[in-house]
Parts: sequence; structure tokens; C-alpha cells
Amino acid sequence: MPAGYSFNLDGTTIYLSMCMIFLAQVFHVHLSIGQIFSIIGILMLTSKGAAGVTGSGFVVLASTLTAVQVVPVEGLALLLGVDRFMSEARAITNFIGNGVATIWIANNEKEFDRVKMNFAFGESKVKSQKSKVKS
Repeated sequence: MPAGYSFNLDGTTIYLSMCMIFLAQVFHVHLSIGQIFSIIGILMLTSKGAAGVTGSGFVVLASTLTAVQVVPVEGLALLLGVDRFMSEARAITNFIGNGVATIWIANNEKEFDRVKMNFAFGESKVKSQKSKVKS
């Protein structure tokens, strides 16, 4: 999972993309579909630098705003108050994405053991308790 945590930052990418679009709307900047896709592509690359450091997504957003030069950097002040809370949401989304990616790859490689999964989730205990109740 550590390699996945470093590279699978979908929560960070989604949040940063939403911030860029929000700031563009606040400043009445019209983004073409090409600009939107290029911003998302840049954010997919730059969000990789945000692994493991709380609040680094804000720095990545600042550097991306500066590099793209479409949306004013001053808009970051609007996001500063909520970024601390959104950092937690990004971390949870990244973690869930890592779990889904791990299960998906294990399924594709035929390495996923559903018996162990059921045991870990306690489903074997639930089934045995239900059978005891019926008898």
C-alpha cells in the first residue's frame, strides 16, 4: 500500500480541480474545455508532490495557479479557511481510493482471497450465529 499511497492521490486531484473551477467562477474567468482538461492534467501531475504532508495540497494549488496563469492567485485567500477541513476529506478519499485500487489489482491478478476477506469482515461468525439461532 505505500506505493499506492504515493501515487494514487485521486482525492487531492479532485479537490484541487474543484478549487480551480470554483476560483474561475468567482473571478468570472471563462475556461474552455481545453483549459479545463489541461488544468486537470497538470493537477494530476503536481498532486503527486502532496503525498504524506498535511496541507501540502494548498501549496500545490498555489504553484499550479501560478504556472497556469489563468485564475488570479489572490483567490487562494478564499480557500484558506476551509482548506484545513478539506485536507481531512482529501485524506479519506485518497485512502478509500487506495483500498479500491488494491482490491481491483488483486482481483485482476487472481490473488484476491474472498475467504480471507469474509473472515476479516466477520461474515463467517455472522453465518454461524444465524445457523445457531435457526436450530
